Amino acid sequence: MVETAATESPLRTPRVLVVDDEKSIVDFIQLGLQYEGFQVQVAGDGVAALRLISQFKPHVVVLDVMMPRMDGLALAEAVRGNKDMGIIILSARDEVADRIKGLEVGADDYLVKPFDFGELLARIRAVMRRRNPSAGPQLQVQDVVMDEAAREVRRGGRLIELSAREFDLLRLLMMHPNQVLARDRILDQVWGYNFYGDANNVEVYIRYLRQKLGDEGHQLIQTVRGVGYRIKP
Repeated sequence: MVETAATESPLRTPRVLVVDDEKSIVDFIQLGLQYEGFQVQVAGDGVAALRLISQFKPHVVVLDVMMPRMDGLALAEAVRGNKDMGIIILSARDEVADRIKGLEVGADDYLVKPFDFGELLARIRAVMRRRNPSAGPQLQVQDVVMDEAAREVRRGGRLIELSAREFDLLRLLMMHPNQVLARDRILDQVWGYNFYGDANNVEVYIRYLRQKLGDEGHQLIQTVRGVGYRIKP
């Protein structure tokens, strides 16, 4: 039977808690992660973070070391027993001893400021995979299921062969079910900011996806005229 709504799997919407008392850094990370489809909560110190961890149940906590009330090392040590939650320390301290201390108190990774957002994103995803090796992130919309770790897509149980670009385009749509994505945004996120082509590339690859998914009636991937595309849950 075909499902008519998106189905949540344990990592369907990955959750990240960002803990830092520098608002500019918090805002930057939050905006970037939300743009990538993550659910994000923020805290300005370790005490507030402890409350949020019990409520929000993040898959990964990204935290600074130097914070008021409870610093990042104390926070990492306090929650190190949580086997389902990864910890990434993001700190201006770049001495080897600082990195060793961070890993000793339970952090999965240690990234030094200033940092590249793409590297932080890659490390978050790597920590999530290590923490959940048998249940890689899956997305599902209607009867289309995407296994991100294996880079496989099935519809109604049938394996769909997609190119790398087609996979990335479908992934972007599935991470934002029922949300209209503008062509320019799709170009930026799938083809990259340095791409010099035009929006016709998006239309061409949407057509490829529809053909491979058997979506001739556009009941799955819908065109919003003059704006862009959305995938219908």
